[in-house]
Amino acid sequence: MTKAGGWALLLAVLTTSDARAKAEAAVRASRSLADLDLQGWVAPPDRPARPPEPILAPPQRMPRRRLGSQKGRAALLHALAHIEFNAIDLAADLALRFAPAIAGMGLDWRRFVFEWTEIGAEEANHFSKLSRRLQDFGGHYGALPAHDGLWESAARTSDDVLARLAIAPLVLEARGLDVTPKIIADLENAGDRASAAILEVIYAEEVGHVRTGAAWFAEVARARGLEPDPAFRQLVAERFRGQLKPPFNFEARSAAGLPRSFYDPQASPAPDR
Repeated sequence: MTKAGGWALLLAVLTTSDARAKAEAAVRASRSLADLDLQGWVAPPDRPARPPEPILAPPQRMPRRRLGSQKGRAALLHALAHIEFNAIDLAADLALRFAPAIAGMGLDWRRFVFEWTEIGAEEANHFSKLSRRLQDFGGHYGALPAHDGLWESAARTSDDVLARLAIAPLVLEARGLDVTPKIIADLENAGDRASAAILEVIYAEEVGHVRTGAAWFAEVARARGLEPDPAFRQLVAERFRGQLKPPFNFEARSAAGLPRSFYDPQASPAPDR
């Protein structure tokens, strides 16, 4: 494979619309990515290709997810599959879009690309597991509406790698660390051990994803002469629509290398706006 061909593998993830094929493309990129040359770099699209379904709708129009019923658990699995589907594109976009910026700071851009490509493959595996489980309920990905909030956050940070690292892994993905243990417990209480087991795998691997995000955030911030802690809080104030909401999973966030002072107002002062 040529060095330019490595970039093409990442581009293929973002330009593939079919959900199953996109997941396969992400796994293929992680297994086949060769040495890269910035001279062969290609820019990602402004928005990744998506299948015609699910229909995108406002968050308030999402189906209710009462886990005591099979229909409710299917709605939950569909929502989680949609998150993981978006995460495939987020990882590929991060690796491809910001490689030149990382190189321009004198950092190890090849490691940056490889690590986020590996994460993209794990997100693809999560999506595939959830999709197969959804089929056990007689459903399929795309059967229910979904919202576009994750990619909207990506679009708001497409100009700056530090902002993207702050919002994608350290806000959005870290939120998954907060809520997933309760979802697992609720699924167990509903007698759905098979779905809970999938979420246990996802939860363990998402800790590693947040850890990678935290490490790169600190590295990029310091390369810019910034202290990570106040830089994170300032970027969240500027780029994230909403508030960082407790309760926080302090144990998982700590295991992921995310300092409490980043997100807990009781541990640090509010950022200047």
